[in-house]
Amino acid sequence: MKKYKITLFLALLALVGCSDLEENPVGILAPESFFKTTADLQAAVNGSFAGMTTEGYWGRKLTLTLLLRGDLADIGDQGTSGRRREVNNFTMGDDNGMVSAFWPQSYAIIGTANQAISNAYLINDDEAKVNAVAGQAYFARAFTYYHLVRLFGDIPYIDFAVSDASEIDAISKTPESEVYEGIISDLQFAKEWLPDTQPSRSLPSKATASAYLASVYLTRGDFQKAAEEAQFIINNEGRFDLALESDFQNLFNADKTAGLKEPLFTIDYVAQTRVDLYGQDYVASVTGIRGDASHEYGEGWSVAVPSLKVYQDWDGRDYRRAVSLDTIATSKNGVVYPYTQFEDYSDLAVNRPHIAKYYRYAGLAGNNGRESSNNYIPMRYAEVLLIAAEALNEINGGSPEAVSYVNRLRARSRMGSGSMYPVDAEGGFSQDALRDLIINERTYELAFEFKRWYDIKRLKIGNEAFGPNGLEPQPNFDPNRDYLLPLPGPELVRNPNLMPNNPGY
Repeated sequence: MKKYKITLFLALLALVGCSDLEENPVGILAPESFFKTTADLQAAVNGSFAGMTTEGYWGRKLTLTLLLRGDLADIGDQGTSGRRREVNNFTMGDDNGMVSAFWPQSYAIIGTANQAISNAYLINDDEAKVNAVAGQAYFARAFTYYHLVRLFGDIPYIDFAVSDASEIDAISKTPESEVYEGIISDLQFAKEWLPDTQPSRSLPSKATASAYLASVYLTRGDFQKAAEEAQFIINNEGRFDLALESDFQNLFNADKTAGLKEPLFTIDYVAQTRVDLYGQDYVASVTGIRGDASHEYGEGWSVAVPSLKVYQDWDGRDYRRAVSLDTIATSKNGVVYPYTQFEDYSDLAVNRPHIAKYYRYAGLAGNNGRESSNNYIPMRYAEVLLIAAEALNEINGGSPEAVSYVNRLRARSRMGSGSMYPVDAEGGFSQDALRDLIINERTYELAFEFKRWYDIKRLKIGNEAFGPNGLEPQPNFDPNRDYLLPLPGPELVRNPNLMPNNPGY
């Protein structure tokens, strides 16, 4: 563990109860004055997780970028801001306001984690106890860099606590491969020291670190290691207190998420108790139906809306479609409209089903569903099963074990359908056929959970996804440019060492 002695500038956040994060500014302290106990270290680590609950990160900018960049969500309200249309239409430049918001917030999260990691050595306590808390900071850093490297490729990699801005004034980009090395190293440390379970899923466990290792290895094409990490979790699901939730809808019900066994990690919003920028959640707002009066917290904005083809191609017997999409809305005078008539009165947006996962049951929420009590689930056990299935098929084409993991998800998705659809896959697949089946299963199981763009990129299927027969035709898509976002122009002006920008920008 690196040892740095620097001045600490943090608004530290304390964990309240078992899950909810509440902001308690501590002030400006030297490390020696603050880092005295493992509780102090935990407070510093909580600052990283709280930094994820901002409008500039998970609350809107990052998540909306990921939704719009994929082929499952399109722009509904064409009057929305140009920066959103640019992300969706593949016309963005390095001045895009979405990127320029979540880029600095990402490094703020990383910076807070670096402070905790670099000063953990100051704690005079049992090494295992200290490392169990420091492991959370390693995870937070890896989680944040994992998003950055997939979006931008080569990026500045800072793994030390910054005490003087001059230390990073001349920093340059780190090659993508080296960033991944840092991510893997951090996750390995977290896996070694984190406990099997935590009092809240908003804190990472040993299984959380292993799940992200599996995801990283899958992204890197190291299928053997991806399978090993995923099956480590599957073979120990009882030890890690994991299970598939019986009702898919509960995964997206703010009043129930905290008590479920399927999440491996949650980003926990605190419902109208925000301080400054923390706790600002707009995902429900930007995906909800404009003009809908179904909820006491009001209507949505119809910004990120599925294309009609997403709904049409998704078999209606699949319970996941009913959970994932809203097909009716209630006008302010109490009239219920199907999606085919959403445009029949001016307050409603385009005639398409809307994303329901975050808007339908936002829990205690402010106007338009913002500042909700949603616990967003960046990683859940279902994805671990899908990672294992995909990796095993790449190792052994048509793997019966891979098929069995898919069938576990299909059994859950039959709930409430009144039929036996989707039927179990029976085996006998070629490697290519099973790969297509698994990716299709990922598409619908994880729909609108901010995964699809990353799948399009790692599988290099952009021409298919955005072509004339894709779910969301986008003629501007250029595979030589658009698998990476542009580094924000203001950052390049401040530090020319980050030049050149990514190709095409």
